[in-house]
Parts: sequence; C-alpha cells; structure tokens
Amino acid sequence: MTVHIDPKSSSLTWKRVRRYVPILDWGRSYDRTAFGNDMVAAIIVTIMLIPQSLAYALLAGLPPEAGLYASIVPIILYAIFGTSRALAVGPVAVVSLMTAAAIGNVAETGTMGYAVAALTLAALSGAILLAMGVFRLGFLANFLSHPVIAGFITASGILIAASQLKHILGVDAGGHNLWEIVSSLIAHVPETNMTTLAIGVLATGFLFWVRKGLKPALRAIGVGPRMADVITKAGPVAAVIATTLVVWGLGLADGGVKIVGDVPQSLPPLTMPDFSVSLISDLLVPAILISVIGFVKSISVAQTLAAKRRQRINPDQELIGLGAANLGAAFTGGYPVTGGFARSVVNFDAGAQTPAAGAFTAIGLAIAAIALTPLVYFLPKATLAATIIVAVLSLVDFSILKTSWRYSKADFVAVSATVLLTLGFGVEVGVTSGVILSIGLFLYRTSRPHIAEVGLVPSTQHFRNIKRHKVITDPSVLTIRIDESLYFANARFLEDYVLDRVVGETELRHVILMCSAINEIDLSALKSLEAINHRLDEMGIALHLSEVKGPVMDRLKCAHFLDDLTGKVFLSQYDAMTELLKVPAVSLSVEDAPDTAETKAS
Repeated sequence: MTVHIDPKSSSLTWKRVRRYVPILDWGRSYDRTAFGNDMVAAIIVTIMLIPQSLAYALLAGLPPEAGLYASIVPIILYAIFGTSRALAVGPVAVVSLMTAAAIGNVAETGTMGYAVAALTLAALSGAILLAMGVFRLGFLANFLSHPVIAGFITASGILIAASQLKHILGVDAGGHNLWEIVSSLIAHVPETNMTTLAIGVLATGFLFWVRKGLKPALRAIGVGPRMADVITKAGPVAAVIATTLVVWGLGLADGGVKIVGDVPQSLPPLTMPDFSVSLISDLLVPAILISVIGFVKSISVAQTLAAKRRQRINPDQELIGLGAANLGAAFTGGYPVTGGFARSVVNFDAGAQTPAAGAFTAIGLAIAAIALTPLVYFLPKATLAATIIVAVLSLVDFSILKTSWRYSKADFVAVSATVLLTLGFGVEVGVTSGVILSIGLFLYRTSRPHIAEVGLVPSTQHFRNIKRHKVITDPSVLTIRIDESLYFANARFLEDYVLDRVVGETELRHVILMCSAINEIDLSALKSLEAINHRLDEMGIALHLSEVKGPVMDRLKCAHFLDDLTGKVFLSQYDAMTELLKVPAVSLSVEDAPDTAETKAS
C-alpha cells in the first residue's frame, strides 16, 4: 500500500509548527557570528542577573534561590517559544511586589505554604497567558491604557523602594500600602542597626554612582565603550562582593547585620504547585492581574527593541512564550516572571542576535546556582535592598502627571487615581481600579463622540468644521460628521443631537450623515438610525448618508434600513451637496466662520 503525502499539506503543517515554535525558524539560520554575539550578551546579562535575581526574590518574600531558579528554566522555554530576539525574561520588580501582595494574603512569609503559593501563582499565570495566546486574546491587554500603566508602575516603584528601607535600617517592619509601610518604619526607627544602615547607605550611594557616573569616568580614562559598559553592568556584583567580604571579615553578622545565609547549592528542583480549589480561588484574580501587567510590560519592551532592528513581534505568540516561561517557573521552584526592561535593553545593547542569548544566560545562572551560592552566605540583605531601590527608582516617572494634565484631563485623572489608590490601598486595588478606570474612560469618551457640522471649503471638494473654517453651506442642507464608530453606548447621544439640532429649522430639507470616520455600526446604533430616519420623515426632512465605508455598507445591506431610508447614500459628500442643491457649489453662500489656518485639526 502506497501512502501519498500532499506537499502543500506538509508545507502548511510545517509552517504552523514554526509559528508556534519560533526556534525552528530562527534556528535554521543560526551561525557562528550570531553565536559569538549571543555569548557576549549572555555573559553581561548573567553578571547583571545574579544579584538582581537574589534581590527580587527577597522583594517577593521568597528565599534568594527562588530568584535564581526563576531565571533558568523560564528563560530557556521563552527562547524556544518567544518571538523577541532580545527580550530577557525573569523576575522583575513590579511582578515580585505583586507576588508578595498576592500570596501574603494566603500564607505567612517564610513558610512552606508561602513558597507553594508562589508556585501556584506562577502556574495560574502561565496557564492564563498560554490560553490567551492560543485563543489570540492579546487584544484584551489593550484595555489597560498607557496612563494607567505609567501611574501603576510609578506608584509600584515608590512602594517597592519604601518596602526595602526596613532592610537598609535593619529592622522588622512591613505593610501592604505606603501608609502602613511608613508607619511601621517610624515605629521601628529606634531599633535601627547602625552597622546595617551604614552598609545600606554606602551600597545605595555606590550603585547610584555606578549607574550615573562610572561609565563616563571609565571613558574619560580611555576605556573602550564595550568594556566600559561591561564594567558598569558589573557594578552590583562589585557591591555584593565588597559588602560580603566586609561582613565576613569583620564578623558583622554577629553584631545583628542580617545576611542571606544558606542558599541550596543545586540546580532548580522539580516542584509541584498546589491546585486545591480554595488556593486557586484566592489567587485567580491576582494571577490575572499579574499576567496582564507582565504581558503589557513585556510586549512594549519587545516591540520597542524589535523596531530598532526592523524585526517583527507576534503578540499572541509572545503570550505563549511567556505562558511557557511561567509554567516552567511553577515546576522548578520559581515564581511569576516576565520580560524585564533594564536587562532586555542590556541584552540588546550587548549585541544579542537571537533568543539563544537567553538560553546561554540560563546556563550561566545554572553554573552560579551550583558553584557560587556558598559565596553569598554572608551577603547582607541591605545590599540586595540597595540593588532593588536603585533599580526601581528609575521606574518612578512623575512627568506623566504633567504630560497628561496638559494633554488630557481625563488621562490625568486616570494617572492620579491609579497612583493614589496603589499607594493608599496596595498593588491589587491600584491595578484593578486602573483597569476599571481605563474601560470607564473609554466608554465615557466614545459615548459622547465628537460631532461636527461641516461645510464645503471654497474652491475644493473638502468639507470641514464650520466652527474652525470659512466654508460654504446652505440653510436647506445640514451635514453632520460623526467622528466615532456607532454602538450601544453612543447611539442615543447621536439621536438626541440630530433631533435637537433640527428643531426650529424651517428651511431645512435634508440631513446628511457624513460617515467617513465610522468604522462600525452595531444593532443598537442601527435602531437609533432608524428612529432618526422616522422622526425626520415626520418633519418632512430626508436623511442621507455619505462616504460610507465598505464593511459598514455590507452590514447595513443585511438590514431593512437602506430600504426605508428617505434619502440616498452618496459616494462622496461633494456629490451629495451638488445633487441635493441642484446648483454649482460656487453659487452657495459662505458661512460666517472665523478665519482659521487650514492646517488646524478639524
């Protein structure tokens, strides 16, 4: 029996496989040059990630090794399933903070239940991201507007920095919002360990100098740009080594300086999340929020870096890649991960050509987990806190308040509310309120669309707002341009506007709805158009449409509206004016409108 395989079917199947497993695509052209560039980038990012991973685990309330574990298998899985050539996946500050806030409500920090809850949170986040990618639901993240994201990240940066001050002071303080954190810190100030404070302040100052002043200083003494960049990125490692040696050499741990202590010397273990119904119900909403926030941050970084090299990012496949990474973290002792801005930029600038750079980084971190963990026993927690503070303060951007105030008062309200709610009530309330605000503002704006009465610009076939330009009009014809798609939220608004406008206009015979900006008309809006058509007919006024887009016309043809329309559908607004008036346009009167530059937005 002979089996015949259709070449076209085989080709389509292979193309589909490559779509879901991008490594099969870029891996075919992988060469020695790409390998060399990826290795250099991996070395630099590994140096940067070792202290960061330990620090972010501390921020999440987890043992330091959890940060390393969350940076190994997840990176490898993203390299297989992700589409970004430069995105570096792993623990990040904001997600670490959200993790601590979420699992802090279901388990006590430092217990086995807390670590298992972190695994479950990563598994839920991975499953949510994977499902969104498979069903192509990436568009849902668009409901989280930029002002809300900017406000949330700014507030989170402040919360994170404030939460790390307890390690700088060497005291036991806590809290889930800024008021609780500050109150707790003030109450424990008399217990400050002065040695810890000195280490924390010096480490913070050194890291700030490394970030701002070290590279210019190295360049000034003749160090090459690539080497200067590597040395600068190794700044946190230098702080770790120096403070660890000081604490070990002087026996400061015996004087109350809190240290990292024992870190298991092993590769990531195989772990199993707890899938009990009660725990899943407690963590489901936080997992959704972490997934959406993580995806929005990750995709924005990936698209920014891809654009610089004219590469393409597939958002739905990115969801699959991030979902796989989080599932990997769940089963190897980690916690939720996403693409980090700082390390991705470092990866890009260091010359990473493919996701293989991430895989090489994972190998470097695995070596660190096996060979270097005993060396961080005396690492003071104050140094890790300093690393976090310096990293997250770059996230704080109050300029968004000034920008949004000048550009859009509604966006300013969204930013301000998100910042205040996040600081006042914690990250979950802040981001949830931000999502609700984003959707609410969208519905408010689109429920009251911009509607302009337009006329003909003399000596052209263009129509512009009568309030902005000198235009030609006629009292028997009213042309209204709706600058928004019509749907249930704004259908009644248009109906009321048209009917209010025609009242008392005794000379009016025609109303034209200029539809050039309408992309969709839903059933509720169709019913409103039918009502407008009927009411105008009772007044002896014909309703016409002009410049209707093809997809909108296709939808209208499926209903009886066009059959009942008292007027006509015109290809262009100019055709409508000249036919309805039965006279050349130049013989019409000029509306007494203000002189305005033609370049002004209509």
